[in-house]
Amino acid sequence: MTAAAPMPVPFPFAAITGQPQLRQALLLAAVDPGLGGVLIEGPRGTAKTTAARALAELLPGAPFVTLPLGASLESLVGTLDLGQALAGHELKFAPGLLARANGGVLYVDEINLLPDALIDSLLDAAASGVNVVERDGISHRHAARFVLVGTMNPEEGTLRPQLLDRFGLCVQLRNIEDAAERQAIVRARLAFDADPQGFRAKHAKAEAELAAALVAARAVVADASALPYGDDVHEAVGTLCIASQVDGLRADLVMLRSARALAAWERAVAITADHVQRVAEAVLLHRRKPEAEGAAAASAPTTPNTQRASNTNGAGQNNAGDQDWGAMPPEPVGIERVKPLRPLIHSQSAQQAAPKKA
Repeated sequence: MTAAAPMPVPFPFAAITGQPQLRQALLLAAVDPGLGGVLIEGPRGTAKTTAARALAELLPGAPFVTLPLGASLESLVGTLDLGQALAGHELKFAPGLLARANGGVLYVDEINLLPDALIDSLLDAAASGVNVVERDGISHRHAARFVLVGTMNPEEGTLRPQLLDRFGLCVQLRNIEDAAERQAIVRARLAFDADPQGFRAKHAKAEAELAAALVAARAVVADASALPYGDDVHEAVGTLCIASQVDGLRADLVMLRSARALAAWERAVAITADHVQRVAEAVLLHRRKPEAEGAAAASAPTTPNTQRASNTNGAGQNNAGDQDWGAMPPEPVGIERVKPLRPLIHSQSAQQAAPKKA
């Protein structure tokens, strides 16, 4: 019997270069797993899996569990242990992936390709922290408090709005176009591949500091009396959610909890409107209505370039700068005469005039 191949060592979270929105969203979900997880949208090769594996290492003794695309509902939530039932004539619960992921990170690659039934159960457990199984003669509940990280490539399809809304945070990654940043990322990856242990040793101190800060922040969030929400925070959250035309109140609740998690992570003495602003985009990105996006773009601050386009000349006519450069001028369309159609049924008068046969 051959020995199992050793698992590859994870890339240190502290060494991840770029992608600040991704780093912040993952850390906030780790501080408060009740946020409902993080959905990461983006093309291939943007460090989605690398960041998720690195996050699990920051949590003390945390497992990293991957949900494969071919998984069944039974393997996810758990089911009846048939071996015990047949041998001892007793009902016993066989834990699933949700139980294994308790206290760690549950990673789902290409979550948009999973059946809706699995996604529903997954999001239920991620938001509540409890997995409830009522099937096969079993009534069982167990803790399922984990950080849910789902990734997807929008080119391969998207999720239904009902499922998108249940994800706490969403981050949209793009290809890095800054040459210096790309080179820094590639150099770090090559150095890690050449000497993983040496690379990890170089970032061990920063990793330990992140892990300690995460433990402290989780303790603050768990204290119900710490970091209460002020009226200004509630007002800022309500204003942003109304402007984005979100459905329901889940966005308000997630934004408040995210702002509190960010304040705990930064060891702030109080939650401020600035914390709300910094987490708002991750909360609203997948919930904002398309018409709200247009209104937000229209109400954006005027820049020197856009201000120049809005100036008028002395005669009160608009300059060429305020023309829509993407618009095409209207073109006249001619009207062609169509040959009239002859009716298939003769008129009643013509039928009366026709001589009848003898």
